[in-house]
Amino acid sequence: MLRACRILVAITARSLAAVPQVTDPLQMRAMVVLRSRETLSLGQLARSVGIHLTRASRLCDRLVSQGLVDRTDDPANRRQLLLRLTAEGRDVVDEVMRQRAEAIQPVLARMAPASRRALVRALGDFDRAAEGFEERELWAMGWTS
Repeated sequence: MLRACRILVAITARSLAAVPQVTDPLQMRAMVVLRSRETLSLGQLARSVGIHLTRASRLCDRLVSQGLVDRTDDPANRRQLLLRLTAEGRDVVDEVMRQRAEAIQPVLARMAPASRRALVRALGDFDRAAEGFEERELWAMGWTS
């Protein structure tokens, strides 16, 4: 079981290393959250990712300067910033997820159909048993599902 976890972590690390625009897992984590939620305030992103507002602001400064995130004033609240991925940012997230799927597919293909079905059932049980995890913890390495 621990080896399977290490393999998934290695797949995550490889997928991030293959995308030059993303320099650390926290950037990917923020981008995945933005990809899943479309538009967020800076405060919402900080809470979702589990970091202090100041750190989220610096993170977004880097993502904006790389052209991966757009930052605009909230028309309903001028004191608040709204963040959304640019087309390039969406492409980066999609590419990372594509690479992860490509890495996992051959492993699953080598498993017997009965083993794949058993794995699906076991992972469903694992998901239900892990109910206590906060949503932001589930995004920790930038997985979308």
